[in-house]
Amino acid sequence: MTWHFDNDRPIYTQLLEQILFLIISGQYPPGSKLPSVRELASEASVNPNTMQRALTELERMGLVYSQRTSGRFVTEDEAMIQRMKDSMGKDKILALFKDMEQLGYDADQTMELIHKITRR
Repeated sequence: MTWHFDNDRPIYTQLLEQILFLIISGQYPPGSKLPSVRELASEASVNPNTMQRALTELERMGLVYSQRTSGRFVTEDEAMIQRMKDSMGKDKILALFKDMEQLGYDADQTMELIHKITRR
């Protein structure tokens, strides 16, 4: 995976969002084992403590759990993953409608354009 970071937000927050995306998109399926903190930190070129912080927050959210000697795993609660996916999808749709409104489109015009594009 290619990791992308903005300078205007905390790195651990961006790590959390990117790992969350990997989970809800199915790249880390329910029940799958995550790479170790060190592996993920190395891959993302960040301090392991920063990666640990992001993973700890994912644990707090219930999307990841630890097994002492085995590492971290993605939750097997597919309904929870779907709720997170729906929430992220809703946020992206709302952002799209906001952007389209700034371009001068109302909701109906935006939907019409979406339908036109998806019918191609």
